[in-house]
Amino acid sequence: MVFTYDGYKELVKALKDNGYEITDYHDWKQYPKCAILRHDIDNSIEKALTLARIENELGVKSTYFVLLTSDFYNPASPKSLKGLRQIQAYGHEIGLHYDELAYDENVNVPSAIFREARILGDIIEAPVTTISMHRPSQKSISADYVFPGFVNSYSSIFFKGFKYLSDSRRRWREPVLDIIKSGEFDRLQILTHAIWYNDVEENIHDTIKRFVTSANKERFMQESENIKDIESILEISEI
Repeated sequence: MVFTYDGYKELVKALKDNGYEITDYHDWKQYPKCAILRHDIDNSIEKALTLARIENELGVKSTYFVLLTSDFYNPASPKSLKGLRQIQAYGHEIGLHYDELAYDENVNVPSAIFREARILGDIIEAPVTTISMHRPSQKSISADYVFPGFVNSYSSIFFKGFKYLSDSRRRWREPVLDIIKSGEFDRLQILTHAIWYNDVEENIHDTIKRFVTSANKERFMQESENIKDIESILEISEI
């Protein structure tokens, strides 16, 4: 599978063509053959919004997991919130992407998750009832956490009861399209990260380089809102 928007469309089409009902973490039990599409927003809400728009055009819904503790974006900023609300407007679910490494090892995990879910819910003005772990430790996966009132995407139901497929580090560890077409598994949980997808395929070096260097221009535009005539001090062409 190629890491382009057309490649992602091909994945969704393969699911439909092979009899999978694309559902979510709440309604999957009513379908004998189903797939849950999940997106962890590790880096960019803007990139996630592009996938959300494509899914809307294809008539499917998915779940987007948002970090509260990211150094890359602030979900409460006007720009980010506008993107999240558009994702919601497309009918997708917003869930919490909980990063255990943001806390010390003695943290009460359920309490931290409940607090973050409440904050995120206040930001997007909608209940947050689904959780995914960011880079979960084996300890967290083995714990098989049950959080009352929440769905844990890494619970044994979804991590072992479903065939789990992920594009982490821009690499499918198993041939995702072949697995879909084989029909071997009745339940699939497919995790993608929007940062890897573009109009044309790039290698991982170019994708990461472009993401990192784009931060300079983003900061320039943000600073231009604070400093009048910023280009008299620094021209954007210098960045």
